[in-house]
Amino acid sequence: MFGTLGMPELILIFVVALLLFGPRKMPDIGRSIGRALGEFRRASNEFKRTIEDEVAADEIREVEKDLKEIKDTINAPVDSPPARTAAPEEKESGGS
Repeated sequence: MFGTLGMPELILIFVVALLLFGPRKMPDIGRSIGRALGEFRRASNEFKRTIEDEVAADEIREVEKDLKEIKDTINAPVDSPPARTAAPEEKESGGS
């Protein structure tokens, strides 16, 4: 839960905070820390959601671009086939 902080480290931090701030301030400090962590979590989730939305929008733009290219290819005017030039007639060889 706390990464590399183990139970002994957490107890030490609690004891130091208790000595510095006293027992009356500890509940207020705990609430403040809880609010700060909750706000940080909400902000990070919102940031993550924003990034995911931008990636999805970029993918949609890419697909729209591909579809437009396909549409332009389909609707492009068809060139008339090149005119055939008359080929010289080959002489028929009369069986030897």
